[in-house]
Parts: sequence; C-alpha cells; structure tokens
Amino acid sequence: MAVGAVLLAAFLALIGYLLMKWRSSLRYWQDLGIPCDEPHFMMGNMEGVRTKRSFHEIWTSTYKKYRGTGPFAGFYWFRRPAVFVLETSLAKQILIKEFNKFTDRGFYNNPEDDPLSGQLFLLDGHKWKSMRQKLTPTFTSGKMKFMFPTVIKVGHEFIDVFGEYVKKNEIVEVKELLARFTTDVIGTCGFGIECSSLKDPEAEFRIMGRRALTEERLSPIAVAFTNSFPNLSHRLHIKITAEHIEEFFLRIVRETVAFREQNNIRRNDFMDQLIDLKNNQLMASETGENVNLTIEQIAAQAFVFFAAGFETSSTTMGFTLYELAQHQDIQDRVRKEVLEICQKNNGELTYESVKDLVYLDQVISESLRLYTVLPVLNRVCLEDFVVPDNPKYVIKKGMTVLMPSGAMHRDEKLYPNPDTFNPENFSPERVKERDSIEWLPFGEGPRNCIGMRFGKMQAKIGLALLIKEFKFSVCDQTTIPMKYNKEMFLVASEKGIYLKVERV
Repeated sequence: MAVGAVLLAAFLALIGYLLMKWRSSLRYWQDLGIPCDEPHFMMGNMEGVRTKRSFHEIWTSTYKKYRGTGPFAGFYWFRRPAVFVLETSLAKQILIKEFNKFTDRGFYNNPEDDPLSGQLFLLDGHKWKSMRQKLTPTFTSGKMKFMFPTVIKVGHEFIDVFGEYVKKNEIVEVKELLARFTTDVIGTCGFGIECSSLKDPEAEFRIMGRRALTEERLSPIAVAFTNSFPNLSHRLHIKITAEHIEEFFLRIVRETVAFREQNNIRRNDFMDQLIDLKNNQLMASETGENVNLTIEQIAAQAFVFFAAGFETSSTTMGFTLYELAQHQDIQDRVRKEVLEICQKNNGELTYESVKDLVYLDQVISESLRLYTVLPVLNRVCLEDFVVPDNPKYVIKKGMTVLMPSGAMHRDEKLYPNPDTFNPENFSPERVKERDSIEWLPFGEGPRNCIGMRFGKMQAKIGLALLIKEFKFSVCDQTTIPMKYNKEMFLVASEKGIYLKVERV
C-alpha cells in the first residue's frame, strides 16, 4: 500500500511538473516584462490562422499594435517563444551584420523521409550553405540570358490566349491566366516540359501546381506540433508533403533526367544546371561529403523553383494589373515606355532592352511593397544575442525570429501615404536615399531569394507584353478594397481579380 502511495505521489508530481513546464513556456515574455499578446494554449499567437485570420493579418496587426514599444515584441510561434521584430535596424543586424548568428530559417523539414522537403528554402545549417553554393551559379545574368528566349516564346503564346479570352468577354479574370502563364514558363525552364496549361486549364502541371500550394498533408494541430517540436517530429518520421504531390514531382524529374541523359539533350535551362550538379566531378567539400546532387535533391530544388516561382510571380503580376487598372495615368506611362523600347528593337523585346524598362521596374517594385507576397521573414537564433543598446532585449539561442516585411512596407515612417500606389517611391533618387533593409520582398543578405532575377524577368516580360497590347480598367466585379486569402501563408487575393480589358 505504501509503495502504491509513493508511486501515485510520484506520478502526480510528474504530471504537475509537466503542466508547470507547459504553462511556463507560454509565460516567457510576460515574466520578462516585454510586450506581447496572451497566447492560446496550443496555437500561441497564431490562434485563428487560416480560419478567422490570414497570416498577413496576424503580422500586420501585431506590428501596428507594438511598433514603437522597443526593438521587438514578444510572440509565441505556436508553443515556442519567438521574437517579433519592430525596427528595421534590428532586421539589418539579423539579416546582414550578424548573419552568422541567424543563418537558419527554422522551418520543419525531413529530407530523409520526405525528399521534397529538402529544398533550399527549408534547409538549415551546413546543408543550406552547401546547397546555396551549388545553386548560386544557376541564377547568374548569363544563365538568365540563356532562358530568356523560352520566356519570350511562352509570353507570345500567352498574349494569343489572352486575346482569345478578350474576344469572348471584355471582363477577364486575370489571376488564373497569369498563373497559367508562369506555370508554363517555370515548367519549361525548370523541367523542360511543354506544360500547355495556357491552352488547357486542366493540364496536369497546372493542377498539381495549384494542389502543391493549397493541399496540406497535416492538419493544423499536426502543423503546430511539428513547429513546436521539430526534433521529436523528425524522430517520428513525420512528413509534410502530400503523397500524390511527392510522387508526381519525383516521377517527372526522374523521367526528365533519364530522357535528357539517354538522348544527350541540352536546353540551357534550370534542369540542365541541376543535371550538371548531379554528374560533374565537382571539388570535394570541406566535410568530405558527396557534393554531387542526388535525384531526390534535384527534385526538391526543381519543386521549390516551380512552386515558389509560378505563384509569387503571377500573384505580383495580378496585383500590378489591379493597381494599374485603378491608375490609368501610370498605366499609360508604362505602355509608352514599353512601346518606345520595342520600337528600337523591331517591335520585340530583347534581353538587354528589358533592363531599360525602368518605369515598369518601379511599378513592379511598388506592387511588391504594397502586396508583399512573402509577408514575413523567418530566422532562428544560433547563439544568445543582445540587441545593441537594449540589454533588456535578449534573443536566446534556438528562438524563432519573425520580421514582418509586409507590415513594415506599409509603415508611414518608411513610406509616406503607405497605402497609396506610388511608383515614385522607387525612383532612382529615392532608392539611392533609402536603406535597402526598408524594402524586403526578396529578403536581404546572404539568404535572400536566389531566384530574384528570374522572378523579376518573367514578371517584366509578361506585364510588358500585356500592357503593350491591352488596356486594363476596373469593372463592377473588381474587388475594391482588396480582400485576402486566409488559408495561404503567402499574400493572395481571396478570389479572382476581375478587370475590364480592351485591345489598345
């Protein structure tokens, strides 16, 4: 009896200890006196995400509530205490000056069990550094020039298809058509496959691209678990990629690589660069690891190039047309620039002439400011970091750091009249005066977006060709003000973007 009582007491003590630890992890910032919202017991400060609130709304409301209170506010990334950055000076420390202390993003990945999660965006530590070094040469200006004719070819097909839609109805839902354009561009450059989603909206690549962004393998509770307990999740062999998506992209990559190698085919595209990294005898790494890519690693990099590339570019293009439809004077100025550039090159766009579309570049940059597709930048602290001149504010080793770039882009201290579309925010003079850390749609520092050049190139080509041929204006079906999709991590419109379109 005495032994039973002792065991019961020990069990109750253990339960009490675990409950205390469970509770104390959600009292971290309150006990330090650093401002933060009260957290949900499981979701932390992410309560209501994807149902009642979008990710974008969470970042924006937190930023507006606490900016000016200090260099950062407290935040609970599910059950883990995290840092919510409020000042661009601290963002600069994290992304650039003290980058070596914040190299990791801290997203859950498990390449051993879930090959497509071994993508550059999700990798951390030495695996990220090694992969970044391998992939960086594939996105040089020279490589972009090789891929340019492919993008132009798809662009002309896009204009033909777009024109057919305009003939049938002057009210066009541009969001889906733009996604089909970028799907065909990325599918061709990334996989060497004629996706044909422009001609067939139910083409397999378009369907799988849509599903890759919207379908989750895990429930919201399981997502919270993997983010709260990543090491345990790894030991439990938890996968995050839906099975059918994994099977599709692994199959496509294996077939593409085998076909090119067996037939000695080269297209000077992204897939060629990955195949070279698989086959070339590269210099051994410092750790002695095999530096050549495996088929699974090729699939992971091609997958992120496709999934991230087609959605971010098409979304940016859609928001740009949405704003141009409301600002005819700006649209007319863009069209005038495009026509002048084309007239100098026999009516066509060349790789060199796209660089001369300076005002269009300003327009896209302003669209990225107002509608920052990736609205938050994630990092993990690798060693304790005391914020300069703020000894009370310490970022502890292992903490997630959130930098709400989208919310910062709408801060009136950084951009006057921040909710107004104004391409002059990115005139050469203003860009020269502004600290680069105040515009972060592609991140900043050594871990910025590796595909930035390609993304901007396909967006400029697509928009230039559209505006050259068509005039866009608002209609009764245009949603003003914009309403956002609550389910996506990226910023996206809740529904389609409907505009009135006329031939010029």
